[in-house]
This record gives sequence, C-alpha cells and structure tokens, in this order.
Amino acid sequence: MTSSATPIRPATRFVSTGAGRIAYDAQGDTPGHGPTLVMLPGMGELRSTYRHLAPLLVDAGYRVVTADLRGHGDSDAGFASYGDGETADDLVALLHELGTPAVVVGNSMSAGAAVIAAARHPELVTGLVLVGPFVRNPAASALQQALFRVLMAPLWARRMWNGYLPTLYSGRKPDDFADYRRQVSAAMKRPGYTRAFSLTTRVSHAEAEAALGSVTSPTLVVMGAADPDFPSPAAEAEWVSTALNGTAVLIDDAGHYPHAQQPEQTAAAIVSFLATAGPRA
Repeated sequence: MTSSATPIRPATRFVSTGAGRIAYDAQGDTPGHGPTLVMLPGMGELRSTYRHLAPLLVDAGYRVVTADLRGHGDSDAGFASYGDGETADDLVALLHELGTPAVVVGNSMSAGAAVIAAARHPELVTGLVLVGPFVRNPAASALQQALFRVLMAPLWARRMWNGYLPTLYSGRKPDDFADYRRQVSAAMKRPGYTRAFSLTTRVSHAEAEAALGSVTSPTLVVMGAADPDFPSPAAEAEWVSTALNGTAVLIDDAGHYPHAQQPEQTAAAIVSFLATAGPRA
C-alpha cells in the first residue's frame, strides 16, 4: 500500500530538443548507483505519476530519471506536433543528455514511444518496461474516434480529462490521488497546455506497431488486471509481450496506472526483470 506521506520532489532539470524543452529529474544520481531507468508518463499525466515507484527503485540500487511529456507538466507547450514519434525523439535527446544507455519505462502512449526509440537506437535503450502499453491503435469505429476528438477539444478537454481520470484508476487509488488529480488539472490550466494535451490525444500508434519487429531489447510488460482501456488486459499484455519476445506481469487491484496504484508489486516485478532478463545496462 502506498504511503500517505508526500514524496519529496527532486529538482527540475531541462533538456533542449531544438524545438522546445523537456523537463526531467533524477534520483539516486550519486556514484555507486546501478543502471539508469528513464521513466515516461502517459498522456495527460505528470512525471510525478512515478512518485511512489521511483523511491523504491532507487532503494533497490538504480538511478531513476523521470521526465514530463512535451506539452505536459514542466515541459514546454509550444511544440509544433505531438505523438509517439515526437516523444521518441524527446526520449533520445534525454538519453544523449544523460550520457548513458538506459532501461526505459513507458506508460500508456509513452510505451509506444519507447518501442520506437528502442527500434531506432538499440545502443541507447538497454531494456523496456511497458506499463499499460498502447503500442497499436485500439479497435474503434469512426464514430467513436470522432466523438473522442469532440470530447477532447481544447475548450473543455481539461474538465473532461479531470472527470475521466478517476475511471482509469480502477482498483485501489493512491492515498494522495485527490491531490495529484488537482495537480494534473492545474498544470493543464496554464496557457497553451490544454491545447497541447488536446493535440496529444490525436496520436496514432501505427508507427509503434510497425516498429515492434525491430526491437531487440529485453522487455517486460506490466498490466493492471483491471485496466479499463483494454477489453481484456491479460490478452493485450500477452499480445504485446509475444510481439516483443518478452514477459508479462499482471498487477492485481490496479487499472491503467499500476506503478501509482500498486508501487510495491510493480517495483518487485521490475527489479526481478532487471535481475533475470539481463538488460544491456
């Protein structure tokens, strides 16, 4: 169960991509720590989504870097485009900034970006942990897609997302969920950020799906057993892990964000994977 104490937030750093700045922070950034884990949140989330998981992985001996997506959190919101490929570019820029290969942890749409980066730059991505991953477009009718675009139009996207977010946390919610939800809404309320989020919701995962066969990095798929984004979370986890020659773990009492809802279970799965799968770290 997650602690009710508010985690201490590390200092914010920035990497310039040429098109804007991406915000990130680092924990366990001291000599003697083990391989680097770079963790990216899902669409509409902040890098503090990993606030409960990151300290557990630092305690396990890893250097943990968490970054905001473009147009989210402390990153800039003036980018010309948003999507899996663009997020992959930002990830590669961050890895170059860090000066070290890393295991990449990607949640939701960031999982697709992590797959693309691993296919393009296997020398930089030594392993993948895909959490509630979208690495292919979900089955949806043209009417459903059109309705979603209307619901996520800039004028009301922030309010719609704020109302929808709790449903994605099916199962146990973190003790500090109400405060985190307020932070997500406040971050999106700033000028330009709701528009950036709205544009991000239009992402296609076709490029990620096309890249699956080119990935050689050891892969772990972590899926909340009650993830409402998939008709069958177990079946989707099995499909993704098979496509990447990886392994899958289902986290009980968790929805789309098992890293925030069940950080201890998620940390144990990641540490076991890192110890046994032999990522090229």
